[in-house]
Amino acid sequence: MVQYTIRMGRIVLGAALLLIGLVLALPGVPGPGVVVMFVGLTLLSHEFHWARRLRDWMRAAYDRATTRSPDGTR
Repeated sequence: MVQYTIRMGRIVLGAALLLIGLVLALPGVPGPGVVVMFVGLTLLSHEFHWARRLRDWMRAAYDRATTRSPDGTR
């Protein structure tokens, strides 16, 4: 029973954070939408494979965008 409650809590909280992040990521709405979506996907990735793949894709895109090339440019 406790594991079921924890699982449902992760799913509900992760989905809520994902939806809030989507709203915050809209143009003209101030807020850290992408960060909130990443946290929501992290919670959902414990239960769903699609969320894990999307979270890993977001992490790789962030790494590509912030990694400097050997000549010192981004």
